[in-house]
Amino acid sequence: MGLLRSLAMLISMTWFSFLSLDVVAQSGSAPALDALLQDYAYRAFVRPRTGIPFEGVVPSNLTGIKIAAMRLRSGSLRTRGVNMYKEFRIPIGVIESPYVERLVLVYQNLGNWSGTYYPLPSYTYLAPVLGLLAYDASDLSAKNLPELDIRASGNPISIVFQDVMPAPDGSVPKCVWFDLHGLVNFSNVVSGNTCLTVQQGHFSIVVESIAPRPPPGFPPPPPSKGKKSNSKVWIIVGSVAGGLALLVLLSLLVLWLQKYKHRKKMQQMEKAADVGEALRMTPVGDTKAPAAMVTRTQPVLENEYVP
Repeated sequence: MGLLRSLAMLISMTWFSFLSLDVVAQSGSAPALDALLQDYAYRAFVRPRTGIPFEGVVPSNLTGIKIAAMRLRSGSLRTRGVNMYKEFRIPIGVIESPYVERLVLVYQNLGNWSGTYYPLPSYTYLAPVLGLLAYDASDLSAKNLPELDIRASGNPISIVFQDVMPAPDGSVPKCVWFDLHGLVNFSNVVSGNTCLTVQQGHFSIVVESIAPRPPPGFPPPPPSKGKKSNSKVWIIVGSVAGGLALLVLLSLLVLWLQKYKHRKKMQQMEKAADVGEALRMTPVGDTKAPAAMVTRTQPVLENEYVP
């Protein structure tokens, strides 16, 4: 049973590893991207001024992503808000936790990288993913800073998307919000291109995808590259699971054969003991000991043979 339990755990771990590799291959690491963009956004503060947005420059391998950073006083953010910071309109009453004297609002526009870092199966993006994250501004050269928790205590924060693709006929656009814990939330679009939120995170406008039906008489389209890769993963998982199952069966067969040989040997020894000649027990002092049934030849006097 211990061997079976260990092999079952090995199969589960192997399965989980393949699934994890598949997920990582399909989507990037959003938290790692946030940390990288925070670093490059802070580099834009060559001569920092409060309340002025500074455009940042991303690495060449992330071309298409736009970033900016704006430093604010905590009290000013709460009492005045920000009329318009890129697509974000921040009302009065936004507070951060934990409290800091100054904070930086990092803006992200993921552009054509939206689906890579924020994949959303069965949905199509009508606008790029926009991010708004708050960090402590006490050290503008710091890296890997934790995000502050900002919340709107009065009116919500508005995200006014500039370039929104028209939705297909019969579909209804939805606002999507990805929080910092990876949870996905949907809400209604306001005025055709505006989403509302009370917290920071990443936002976009999406529509549910509807797969078109093939015309009658035509074969279905060939499987996509993604499906082929998924099938390869399942083939590998099946091969590993089958090999481990065969190993379990072989191990059980070997154990059974060993036990069978041992049992047969014990039966033969017991049978030999049953058919053997029993020895008569004779008392020797306070104990008993086996004694032979046959005695030696009786002695004969020599003169008995004399004629």
